[in-house]
Amino acid sequence: MQYDTLTTKGTKPSSSRKTITYDMKISHFSSVLFLLFCSNVVLHEFVAIVGAMPLYANSRWIVNGEGKRVKLACVNWPSHLETLLAQGLDKKPVTEIAKTIVLNGFNCVRFTWPVALATNDSLASTLVENHFRSLGLNGAIAGLRANNPIFLRLPIIRAFQIIVKILGNNNVMVILDNHLSKPGWCCQQTDGNGFFGDEYFDPELWLRGLTNMATMFKDTKNVVGMSLRNELRGPNANIDIWHKFMHEGAEAVHSANPKVLVILSGLEFDNNLDFLRQQPIEVSFTGKLVFEVHRYASSMGNAWEIGNPNVVCGNFMNNLMGSAGFLLEQGFPLFLSEFGGDQRGINVNDNRFLNCMFGVIADLDLDWALWALQGSYYLRQGIVDMEEVFGVLNKDWSGIRNSSFMQKLHAIQPPFQGPGCQEMSPYNIMFHPSSGLCVQKKSIRHPVELGPCSKSNAWIYSQQARTIMLKGTYSCLQAVGVGQPVKLGVDCTCSTSKWEIISDSRMHLSTKLPDGEIVCLDHSGSNGVIVTNPCKCISGEINCEPASQWFKVITSTRRIVL
Repeated sequence: MQYDTLTTKGTKPSSSRKTITYDMKISHFSSVLFLLFCSNVVLHEFVAIVGAMPLYANSRWIVNGEGKRVKLACVNWPSHLETLLAQGLDKKPVTEIAKTIVLNGFNCVRFTWPVALATNDSLASTLVENHFRSLGLNGAIAGLRANNPIFLRLPIIRAFQIIVKILGNNNVMVILDNHLSKPGWCCQQTDGNGFFGDEYFDPELWLRGLTNMATMFKDTKNVVGMSLRNELRGPNANIDIWHKFMHEGAEAVHSANPKVLVILSGLEFDNNLDFLRQQPIEVSFTGKLVFEVHRYASSMGNAWEIGNPNVVCGNFMNNLMGSAGFLLEQGFPLFLSEFGGDQRGINVNDNRFLNCMFGVIADLDLDWALWALQGSYYLRQGIVDMEEVFGVLNKDWSGIRNSSFMQKLHAIQPPFQGPGCQEMSPYNIMFHPSSGLCVQKKSIRHPVELGPCSKSNAWIYSQQARTIMLKGTYSCLQAVGVGQPVKLGVDCTCSTSKWEIISDSRMHLSTKLPDGEIVCLDHSGSNGVIVTNPCKCISGEINCEPASQWFKVITSTRRIVL
């Protein structure tokens, strides 16, 4: 991830238990377990589907051995910094962290590692306690002794392996991500880790590291993919050199472990894969190639804060499709392996970006990995116990940082469509990104309102007729007036039943009232009722906030649960 020098990304758990094997008790986590496969399956079905490994690329989808879609809904858990140990083991027992990952709806972890861990035998064999002591982390050692004492006596590489195993014991898939070569924080343009041939980035050593890591986990069922390199960047970046070494890296990983997905990143901090339009990469194998892309608010500077949110969101979507999304159309899976923002909710740039990003993820039904799990780091950029405000967990790992953010995330964890998801003929869901809820009509007595997307009604939006019909009925969505709740009616020819998707964000649904005023669907507030109000931020205004009126019309074929 690209950050300014001291903006944050990361977190770690905490607890007073003495061993890594114990009966788990979680009192602070109440999130519903969202199962990330087609259908709203119960837990034993979830385990069975995870068990149908390995994974494959089937056109733009990732599928299991039975040909059913497996949507990657991952969280990043870093192990690439100087400590070389997954963050948070000084805060909570590792099994509790693993269960917390599952309870919050994630089905996989993007687990980061540096080349040095897989190639420097002296470093890899160092005991965790000795390594932490050499870094002056006596406080973290005390926390490890309280929560995960066995790790202090393990070689660093063995600790890495055990964490992967514990994730597997909890039915969590793992994607091994080579984040950099020299352990530390990532990433800067000139940090010596950016591109092949840079000061710390020896391509031959990197290839050896990939081979070693692929070999090490070739019989580990829950290791389903390997990402070859995080955020290639810097003044030495070159397309021809990218092709040479990414081809060699892909072949090395596949030769050592043909079961795993081989995941390739682009250039410019993994913001750009556009060069593949003219010069596709060639590999000797099929059914395993996946591409990855990253996006943060900072990808567009401070445009989200100073620009018109609709215009910026539209530009963002166009840029994403032009630089990476085209690969979906070419028949490759595209993995959004990093996105995120300040979960305290105080950063306007991040807030607006995330509302747009959630809409894009839902619309494209992308596989993704959130940055990040950790609420803090043992050591980052010289700062001990640094907080990670992008983290799902709070600083002491005792609970969720922002439950509203998690509600939004839960909405995009299950798949909307794909192989094995054809449980209904295609229909539409009206997704409200800023709340993570969807438009529904529970009964005649209830208003049209927001509710869990898992219980959304099936709608049919016709761009030609400009109607929003309740699937299987003659009823359509109608406006009543400014500030008034919308309703279902049977006169679908009147102007108040005609809806157009407007604005650059493609997330405003507008209609015309009898007096000629143009209004848009709007979320009225805490009661969740859907109303119509004058459309926001349509005319290029800057100091405006359209999020309450952003509704993404997405296509789904999954079963509706009433």
